[in-house]
Amino acid sequence: MFPELNNLLNTTPEGVEQGKLTLLCDAKTDGSFLVHHFLSFYLKANCKVCFVALVQSFSHYNMVGQKLGVSLTTARERGQLVVLEGLRSAVDIFFRPREEPHPLQFLREANAGDLQPLYALVRDALEPVDCGEAAWRCPVLLVDDLSVLLSLGMGPVAVLDFVHYCRATVCREWKGNVVALVHDSGDAEDEESDVLLNGLSHQSHLILRAEGLATGFCKDVHGQVDSLLLSHCCLREPQFESPGSKTRARDTTEARSVYIGPRVAKGVCPFTYLRQECWVVSANGVHCQFHPACARLIHGHFPGWQQGDFS
Repeated sequence: MFPELNNLLNTTPEGVEQGKLTLLCDAKTDGSFLVHHFLSFYLKANCKVCFVALVQSFSHYNMVGQKLGVSLTTARERGQLVVLEGLRSAVDIFFRPREEPHPLQFLREANAGDLQPLYALVRDALEPVDCGEAAWRCPVLLVDDLSVLLSLGMGPVAVLDFVHYCRATVCREWKGNVVALVHDSGDAEDEESDVLLNGLSHQSHLILRAEGLATGFCKDVHGQVDSLLLSHCCLREPQFESPGSKTRARDTTEARSVYIGPRVAKGVCPFTYLRQECWVVSANGVHCQFHPACARLIHGHFPGWQQGDFS
């Protein structure tokens, strides 16, 4: 880990904050050093880590980790670290029976609409158990990087849905942390990347953005890191209103920071990451705020809901 970055964030392995979503973003530079920093940081903090590595091989991460003072091999052997090696798994999946579940199941499905198998891996890897295992401080999910899922054919809605589920389970239910890297292409025509980046920015507690120097390349300085600490993001129960009321909450970001876990059967839509408003009416006539992108998806998740008057 990098002590300078810890000083900037005012944190140490002995005083890890819990229940936070940290977004790592790189633009015109390589932000992988942030991934290596947080991986070594949480391992030194004695946290249980699930590492979804979609960019490099395990040996690459292990060699960098050794330079930062941690051994990923040792951590994996003692059960502290669970790694999904995307490069190897992407090949293995085509040599397995179709009936056998796989975290990257969407690679061999023509119309894969969600990342539920990947979420199941995270849930099983980090779920607290009482069976005499070592007591870890808190669970941590680290993803490198989410933009790869877009390149593999998943839509931004599916990726954001996956992050919502992980955030609700790891951050809220288990008081852990989620750290994810996203690449900012800077291309105005790349709408999917923009939707993913903006959606994650709206629900993150901390954003670390690594970017190259605006003046060009330099021998001694490769770029800069900007940090943005957000305090408005929280997980809360949905805000219901009476059928005759059209009052909007003044803090729109807070009003739409609503989400429940995947195993809770309530009429709350998980796709609440866009700052747009619409109205959905349940069978009992209660209004709830959602955004228009949910209109075509909400019936598949919550059949009891009926589309109401959009304004």
